[in-house]
Amino acid sequence: MRIAVLGLAALALASSANAQQAQPGFVQAVNPTREQPQTAQITPAQQRTIDRLQAAALASDRAYEIVESLVTEIGPRLAASEAEARARDWAVEMLRESGFTNVHIEPFTIPYWNATREEAFIVAPGIERPMVAVALGGSPSTPVGGLSAQVVRFPDLAALEAAPGNAVAGQIVFIDEHMIATQDGSGYGVAVRKRGRCAPIAQTKGAAGCLIRSVGTDPHRFAHQGGSSRQQDGTSLPAMAISPADADVLARLVGHGPTRVRLVIEAELRDDAPSGNVIAEIRGRERPEEIVLLAAHLDSWDSGQGAIDDGAGVAIISAAARLVRELPRRPRRTIRILLAGSEENGVHGGAAYARVHATENHVVGLESDFGAGRVWRFDTRFAEIAMPYARAFGRALAPLGINSGNNEADGGADVGALRAAGVPVVDLSQDGLDYFNYHHTPDDTLYAIDPAALRQNVAAWATFVYMAADSDWTFTAPR
Repeated sequence: MRIAVLGLAALALASSANAQQAQPGFVQAVNPTREQPQTAQITPAQQRTIDRLQAAALASDRAYEIVESLVTEIGPRLAASEAEARARDWAVEMLRESGFTNVHIEPFTIPYWNATREEAFIVAPGIERPMVAVALGGSPSTPVGGLSAQVVRFPDLAALEAAPGNAVAGQIVFIDEHMIATQDGSGYGVAVRKRGRCAPIAQTKGAAGCLIRSVGTDPHRFAHQGGSSRQQDGTSLPAMAISPADADVLARLVGHGPTRVRLVIEAELRDDAPSGNVIAEIRGRERPEEIVLLAAHLDSWDSGQGAIDDGAGVAIISAAARLVRELPRRPRRTIRILLAGSEENGVHGGAAYARVHATENHVVGLESDFGAGRVWRFDTRFAEIAMPYARAFGRALAPLGINSGNNEADGGADVGALRAAGVPVVDLSQDGLDYFNYHHTPDDTLYAIDPAALRQNVAAWATFVYMAADSDWTFTAPR
């Protein structure tokens, strides 16, 4: 990737005519033919700190050491499991050793779900043969011995929605929708709908069970996990995802004639299972009540190691915040780390954080939860009056090969409730072209992380966090 290098002079260029019209603290680019958008100034001292942070991040493997420790010492961390509890203790120790303050656990409870047996077989035609499959989160158990029925295939969710009930009654619905790989991960939003909607729609039409092609972009014989801790109210249909390779075989068989499958699911469910969020801070030296919130989630699915989802995010935000903490003086605002629990099965940690902290003054929030690919774009969700600050962030991030994007940032799942309440958010968007090859599969391991890309993430996060926390800029979300 080409890296654009912007000198300090670019931040100060302005014609004398434009400079007279510019607001204090803003600069405008020179162009005699049209008015240029204003950009907030970065002082020489701030620029020196930004340069220092970026150089330190690009020379350090601290983030890799953090995620390596998490996946080696703890491993997969299913929501509300004993492994997730061990991960919270691990996080508290890691954050305290890193010099953060106010490190503590904020407990909450969730409905617990865990598949203890998950198998799928093609029964006919031919002899019985296994498929690689996982139960979708929240699926009930099948009857003892499994559920056997004929398969009816649909190319996508819309086709199932349009099907008459008599087309699926007593059968196992199979949604064979493929996912498109995109750099920004936008193909996921379309493809993932079948994961949560297949069972309730199929049940209303009288189906016996539900199968989906895994929500992923790889051709491998791995099934992709995912789902909620409970199916929608009133839904109790066994539901599974099968690997792309097995979905191809099943689709061909159904195309040739009647095909039967057998699903076997044994699921453990209980209410009020313990989970929790881990919180840590760098207290602001002048405006401690103003909070810059950095989020990642601590839980994972259990077929892999939870390295890219979301051990990498835990490592990125912790390492970046530590670099800011190690500066000669603390930033003006408080930097708060949120390592959310139980995100994978319902964003329970983000919701719990919002219930406790919604009335506090969050000046901006963002989450790292899209793997460990290089950050390639910076997006905001600011009011128009705050866009000069967005452009200043963009200029500071450009030397890292990061483009300025749009003003439609999402912020991330665990800050979603705050965003809905009007908190400004940003995205440091990672290159996710191959992210869904590994997402929620046994391949989500440390081998999926490029240390150089991880270092660039830390540099980007340290840059934004320092600038947001050591300024008096007010971002304000659009109304």
